[in-house]
Amino acid sequence: MGTADIESLDHEGRGVAHVEGKAIFIEGALPGEEVTYTSFRRKPNFENARADAILKASSQRVDPKCLHFGVCGGCSMQHLDPVAQAAAKQRVLEDAFWHISRLKPESILPPIIGPAWGYRRRARLTVRKVEKKGGVLVGFHEKRSSFVAVMDSCAVLPAPISALLPPLKALVGALSIPDRLPQIEVSAGDTPTALVFRILESLTPADEEKVRAFADRHGVHIYLQTSGPDTATIFHPPDAPWPAYHLPDFGVSVRFQPTDFTQVNHDLNRVLVRRALGLLDVKAGELVADMFCGLGNFTLPLARSGARVVGVEGSAPLIARAKENAMLNGLAERIEYHVANLFVVTPEQLTGWGRFDKMLIDPPREGAIELVKSLGEDAPARIVYVSCSPATLARDAGVMVHEKGYRLVGAGIANMFPHTSHVESIALFERDQRDQ
Repeated sequence: MGTADIESLDHEGRGVAHVEGKAIFIEGALPGEEVTYTSFRRKPNFENARADAILKASSQRVDPKCLHFGVCGGCSMQHLDPVAQAAAKQRVLEDAFWHISRLKPESILPPIIGPAWGYRRRARLTVRKVEKKGGVLVGFHEKRSSFVAVMDSCAVLPAPISALLPPLKALVGALSIPDRLPQIEVSAGDTPTALVFRILESLTPADEEKVRAFADRHGVHIYLQTSGPDTATIFHPPDAPWPAYHLPDFGVSVRFQPTDFTQVNHDLNRVLVRRALGLLDVKAGELVADMFCGLGNFTLPLARSGARVVGVEGSAPLIARAKENAMLNGLAERIEYHVANLFVVTPEQLTGWGRFDKMLIDPPREGAIELVKSLGEDAPARIVYVSCSPATLARDAGVMVHEKGYRLVGAGIANMFPHTSHVESIALFERDQRDQ
């Protein structure tokens, strides 16, 4: 146990202090605070610790809204004012650019901030039967643990979904296979919420009747998943339509399977799409690439804006659903889709898809290093890069600026996951015509 003055926050939302020259990363501590702490992991050059008492509190400290904060591992920053959270994430992004690639954006884009509570439309809830804790548990893992937190509500889930936690516990406990149902995936669009039950054994007829009754009572759609994500199939109601979300600024609707990747924060996604297209400044008739296009989250708005769009994605099932979304929105003639592994893309492949006026890149956490390395002399003059990892964005930006002749015109964060340390960001790159 010790006492420390907190200097800053790290990329995981922990307070950083130095005691006798050693870095201490303290959960629950904020910059400007004096705290007592207890270390739970000691290494020669650093320690991980948790705050025991706040001797001097930060003016940005707030009372956590969730009753389970500190035990549940889903959130790490509920004790920090949401506006201050966004500022801290912006510093993480800027630090990544500088320390990884020695870059500074020419301008800092205004942060994209949305509702701080009830925003999470996607979640994987772990299910465990633990008799000594009262029976079936449904929720997130405890912090730094494989145990499931005992919880009857979640403040970052929409209120109707949070309210399902107690009845879900009761339902699973009443089934014949409570210890063979390890996960329930929540997927809520703008249509009724879908719940995907991962089952390791078949339901009995009595179980099926209970699940149907639950779905009817709570107005949800139940899917059963017996193996991988592609095995998820609708159970009740049998004629339920796919979930969908809408992007009203562009008059498009995106249908998806409950196990497909979609942004968890629909409100912020709408603003992020609007920001991305504004930065691209698409003109009618331009040829625009949407790399890692998924279901068409950016492809469809780009086409609606008058562009001709080429969407590239590594998942054939996602491309199939993207094509369906293009047809449903009357945009199929403006979009060309390709299935390709963009983690191993070559300059020849990139050239074969067309000479693009502009490009949007929205990769997973691994980033798009091979894609940016493949950019040639005829590469787009303007690229917008949407990222869920500051480190890989900074790495790829280094290649684009130092090797490909682009400028990092602007960058900023989107607080897609309030109260967590996750940093979503967007960056604009431009290259002068003389460099092409």
